[in-house]
Amino acid sequence: MKRLKNKLLSMEPGTSTYCEMYDGQMWVCDPQAPDLKPWQESDPTYYYEDVGFEITATHKLAQDKPTVVAIIPCYKMGIDCFTPGIADLCLRELMPYIDELNKELYNRNRPDNENGRYYLHSPKGEILPRNTAYFAVRKQKDYENCTGSSVMLLSPDDCPPPCMCLHIMLQVQFPKRKIRKVIQMLCKDLPEAILKYAREFDTEKMKKAHDVYEKQEKIRAWLKRSDYCAFVANGSILPRKNGTHLPLEGAVPFVSTPEDEIEICGVRGMGIKKGVTVITGGGYSGKSTLIDAISAGVYNHVIGDGRELCITDEGAVTVSCEDGRGVRCVNISPFIKWLPSGSTSRFSTDHASGSTSQAANIVEAIDTGATLLLIDEDKSATNFMIRDTLMKELIEKEPITPFTDRVRELYEKQGVSTILVIGGSGEYLSVSDRVYMMEDYKIYDVTAKARALSQGHGLKEAESAEWGSKRTLLSQGFTSYPENSGSERLFVSDMGFIAIGDECVDVRGLHNIVSVCQLDALGFMLRWIEVTCKDRVVDLCKRVDELYGEIEKKGVDFVYSSFFTQMNRFLDLPRKQELYALINRLRRVKFKAGLDGKTKSSDKSLL
Repeated sequence: MKRLKNKLLSMEPGTSTYCEMYDGQMWVCDPQAPDLKPWQESDPTYYYEDVGFEITATHKLAQDKPTVVAIIPCYKMGIDCFTPGIADLCLRELMPYIDELNKELYNRNRPDNENGRYYLHSPKGEILPRNTAYFAVRKQKDYENCTGSSVMLLSPDDCPPPCMCLHIMLQVQFPKRKIRKVIQMLCKDLPEAILKYAREFDTEKMKKAHDVYEKQEKIRAWLKRSDYCAFVANGSILPRKNGTHLPLEGAVPFVSTPEDEIEICGVRGMGIKKGVTVITGGGYSGKSTLIDAISAGVYNHVIGDGRELCITDEGAVTVSCEDGRGVRCVNISPFIKWLPSGSTSRFSTDHASGSTSQAANIVEAIDTGATLLLIDEDKSATNFMIRDTLMKELIEKEPITPFTDRVRELYEKQGVSTILVIGGSGEYLSVSDRVYMMEDYKIYDVTAKARALSQGHGLKEAESAEWGSKRTLLSQGFTSYPENSGSERLFVSDMGFIAIGDECVDVRGLHNIVSVCQLDALGFMLRWIEVTCKDRVVDLCKRVDELYGEIEKKGVDFVYSSFFTQMNRFLDLPRKQELYALINRLRRVKFKAGLDGKTKSSDKSLL
C-alpha cells in the first residue's frame, strides 16, 4: 500500500478522477540485470503484506467509487477446498467486518459520497457462482517497494510461487474532497479489516459448510441417475418469514410421507418420483410453499436457510401464464389447435394471452431441455389448465387442448415430468401418478383415495402431438445497438425489465431468477452473444455453449463491461434455461421456419 499511498498523496485534494491510482504506473528495476535501465509498467494491484488489492474503475461516472478485489492467499485462512460453496461462505463471513467499517463512517445527516462507504454483495440463501467471491491461482508479490513509485524485482529464488487465492470483490465510495480520509479507508482500514478477517476465519464452520455442499452435490448426482426428480429432507423448514428469504421461526418442520421416505447419502426425506405428481390441499395448507421449495431446490442453499437439503433436478423450470409477453415462431399446436390470426405451429405475437403465453412457455422450456415442469394453478390460465366434461360437451368448437390432456404424453413420450399444485379442480386426479395432500403444513399420500374417487372420470386421451419448434434465429434485430445508433444500450430496471438495443424485455415471468445480480448477468450475457455474432444465421446452441465455456474458464466477470453505467457491478451466474428464456422474450428478433443445415432437429438445446 506504500505505492498507492504515494499516488494518492500526489493528487489534488479535490480530485474526482483518481487516474494515477487506476493506472498503477511504477518504475521497475531488476537487480539481476544492472545494465538494464528501469522501465515503466502499469499494475493497479497494491499489496498490504501478502494480500493484494486490485483497484479498477467501475465505470466513467463512478471514478470516485472504484471496484476493489481483495486477493487473499488461501493458506492464510486455512482453506484447502475451493468449491463455490466455500467461496460463498467466505463472502458472507466478511460482512460483519465491512459492517464494522461502515459503522465508523456513518453519519445520518450526510450522503455516502460525503461519509465514504464500503459496499459488499449480500446474497440471499442461494449458493451461486459469482464475481464477488471465487478462487483462482494468482502470482504473489514479486517485488520490493522503493521510494515513490519505484520497485525492485526479487530474485527468482526469493519469488514466492503462484498460489490459490480467494478473490472477494467490493466497492469503495470515496468521500468528496477528503484525500486523507480516502487514504485512511483504502490504505489502512480496509487492508487491516481484511487481514483480521483472514486471521479469524473459522475453519470449523468452513468444514461444516463443505460437508453440506458436498452432500448437496452427491444428492444431485444421485437424482440424475435415479427415478426421482426431487428430494425434500425431513426437518426442512419450508415457509419463509413474511417479506424475506429467511426461514419462518416456529414453522412446522417437513416430514416425509411414510410411503415415500428414502435415504440418500445418509439423509432421510421424501423422494418425489418422475412422472406426474399432484400436490393439493385447502387454502393456506402449505401446498404452494412446498412447490416453491422444490423450485428453489434447483440451487444449493446455505446452512440455516431451512431448505439446504431440498434438492431438485437441475432441468426443472417453473412455468406460469404470462399475459402480454412476446412470442416468436413457436409451435404451440400441441395446446392450441387453431387461431383466427394464423398458424399455431409457427405462432408469433407481441402480446400473448394467458393461455397462449403458458403454452409457449411450456414448449420453449421443453425445447431448451427442461426435464421437469413446476406449475402452480394459482399462477396459471384456467382455460389452459382444465376443461371439465360438461364444458367439453357444451363447447364443441374449442381450439385449446388443456394441459390435463397433454401432461401424461409429456412424460411418456417426451420424458418431461410435471409437479402441479392444484386446489380447485379434480381433473388431474385421473392422470397423475401420485397425489399428495397438504394439511396444516403436513403432507399425506392420498393417491389411493384419489384414484378411487376418479374412477369413471378418466379423460379422453388427445391425439399425439408434434412437439418442438423447428426454427432458426436470424441476426437481423438481434443486437444491442438501437436502430440508427452507434452506441449500445443496456440496463436493468427496478421493475423487472432488461432493456437492450431497442428491446425492453419483461423478465418477471422468469421464476427461477433469484437475485437482481442474476438479471444484470443475463443482460451482459445476452449482449456478449449479440456483439460477438458475425453470421446472418445464429447458431444459438453453439453460441450459448461457447459463452458458458468461457465463463467456466474465466468466471462470470468475463462478460462485464464498464461502458454501461446503469448496470450493477456484482454478478451472479444464471442457468442456461433463463438465458434461453430471455432470448425467447425478445420482440424484434426474426426467426425462419425450419432448422439451419448445421443443426439437428433432435437437438433439444434449440429454442
